[in-house]
Amino acid sequence: MNPAAAPSMTSRQPPRNGEPAGTQPTKPLGATEIFYRRLFEEAEPPDPGLAAPPRGNETILVVEDTGWLREVIRRGLQAFGYTVLEAAHGEEAIQLAEKHQGTIHLLLSDLVLPGISGRRLAARLGALKPGIKLLYMSGYPAETVVEHGVLDPGTAFIQKPFPPGALARKVREVLDG
Repeated sequence: MNPAAAPSMTSRQPPRNGEPAGTQPTKPLGATEIFYRRLFEEAEPPDPGLAAPPRGNETILVVEDTGWLREVIRRGLQAFGYTVLEAAHGEEAIQLAEKHQGTIHLLLSDLVLPGISGRRLAARLGALKPGIKLLYMSGYPAETVVEHGVLDPGTAFIQKPFPPGALARKVREVLDG
């Protein structure tokens, strides 16, 4: 049998977690995904010096192009009481915001997105939904993104990976700020 004609074993995985067939990864779970899923799914060890993560009831628009990561972020925020709208890229987020009748209190966006950057997305959504607050996320450290001019100093930012409690605390800090 011609190896080039052989079907790929990794491209025929069944749908996971309700994602449509076109949005699933075409390869087995990588180390990063396994780490992130464990980080979000395992309970954080109690820290006697740290208060329990705060709960909320606001609406958050999460924009993250990695499907499994967007899913665990959504589940984490919902566990703390938030309503979550989610988009895989900037244009989808803009369309979702245009259609959403209620208030969107916070945009939680990756800095690097396909098509439109997180910063440009925030500017467009700010014009569309005045008063929306902003929290960026990235795998790069805050110092690096500020140093390279990607973010201005003092911009709300959380570095990936983050446990759900840390995300809930940062979201509450931005919403209350």
